[in-house]
Amino acid sequence: MTTARVGEKAPDFKASAYVAGEGFKNLKLSDYEGQWVVLCFYPGDFTYV
Repeated sequence: MTTARVGEKAPDFKASAYVAGEGFKNLKLSDYEGQWVVLCFYPGDFTYV
């Protein structure tokens, strides 16, 4: 596994995402190379705090 570092290119990864009108899709970060991308995640979801 590659570690993300500030100021460097983000490591490529695969994830499933909900796309409006299409349902869930498998996406890769490299599918959006050369475009602006905003990544949002919730690391605390589904965990007991």
